[in-house]
Amino acid sequence: MSAEPQQFPAFDYREWRKKLPQTLLRDRHSLRRDLDRLHNQAKRQKGTKSDKADAAKTGRDAGAAVGAEVGGTADAKAGEKFEKEKARWLARLESSTRLREQRAAQLPQPDYEIAASLPVVSMREEIIDTIRNNQVVILCGETGSGKTTQLPKMCIEAGCGVDGFIGHTQPRRLAARSVAARIAEELGTTVGEGVGFKIRFTDQVSDTSHIKLMTDGILLAEIQNDPFLNQYDTIIVDEAHERSLNIDFLLGCLKRLLPKRPELKVIITSATIDPQSFSRYFDGAPVILAEGRSYPVETRYQPWTEASDDSSDDEDSSSNEPSGYEQCRH
Repeated sequence: MSAEPQQFPAFDYREWRKKLPQTLLRDRHSLRRDLDRLHNQAKRQKGTKSDKADAAKTGRDAGAAVGAEVGGTADAKAGEKFEKEKARWLARLESSTRLREQRAAQLPQPDYEIAASLPVVSMREEIIDTIRNNQVVILCGETGSGKTTQLPKMCIEAGCGVDGFIGHTQPRRLAARSVAARIAEELGTTVGEGVGFKIRFTDQVSDTSHIKLMTDGILLAEIQNDPFLNQYDTIIVDEAHERSLNIDFLLGCLKRLLPKRPELKVIITSATIDPQSFSRYFDGAPVILAEGRSYPVETRYQPWTEASDDSSDDEDSSSNEPSGYEQCRH
């Protein structure tokens, strides 16, 4: 008894193309490219079959019957190969869609109770709205205002971190590791799961990580293999005021990449130094100024009489003591 041939779903180009936005950014481009290739291949096969059928019916080709019989085997092999490629494409589509749904279900809910006193938290609504409505945002705030630890949490509230990573660069490896631990603690997750970090010789990032801390050099190295940075939906360039060589290279790469990735969000943080220069470089990107924390200072003055009495006492006491020269003589 012969086995029944495997049944594959019908090729539905328009319906499958509508499902691409439900996949991860890192898979979306390759899935779209392979779907277009399969679509063109299906049209060619359909055109070849119709041409042979017309030739056999009209008798224009004297060897149509023989050609159809000989070409039938080749068409069958090509059709089988096409069906296998289609099945692999559908499996990739399902896997990417399922992983994106898993990331959306595990998205942490930011809590600002611990950091309620930070100046950036008081501007939370303004920052989130600006991120949603602009592709590039410049955030300027003094050291200690909470930019580094609170900004990734605000990106999550702005809808980032599901389609791809929220990439967060740091100038130094120790900073990337310690900031990852702090953000993970505030989000109630662990390093390597919801929040990960990648530095030289150490990679603690998983498919379910939403925030990825790394050094500037790591992101530059990734551009070599992923020039469009498809695994990220948001990139935070922290401590941009340092203007190191890595940071300048990153800013140049992002400037050229933004027109090709309209869905990519870029946030640049600077402590003080001329945030308007960053804004001009990125075609007038909005600048948000977050003031640092200030504390009340009370100034007290010592009464003049007490100060003069103390100084005279010190002079009297010092005059009674032998000098170093006299001690040496004895």
